[in-house]
Amino acid sequence: MNWVAVAGTLAALCSTISFVPQAWRIVRTRDTKAISPLTYSLTVTGFALWTAYGLGLGEWPLIVTNSICFVLSAFILIMTLLPRPKKEAVAETIDPAA
Repeated sequence: MNWVAVAGTLAALCSTISFVPQAWRIVRTRDTKAISPLTYSLTVTGFALWTAYGLGLGEWPLIVTNSICFVLSAFILIMTLLPRPKKEAVAETIDPAA
């Protein structure tokens, strides 16, 4: 594996994993006050477009990593926009122990 492939793999892992702590924190605390809906709207749109770009090129690394990032960032955006009772219901479904 050359350095470009290593860099690309590490970048994909970092990008994909970077949303997990925020999503989990929302599930555990149900707190989204500090999250900007505009920022996450742009992020979700960007990942949707990167996924479409990957599909157009037939590049599975782009498709897989950006699809995962899309789902995680969309979850964060949706939880940010939901009213408190619905946010509680979703979080309770995911982690009843919280």
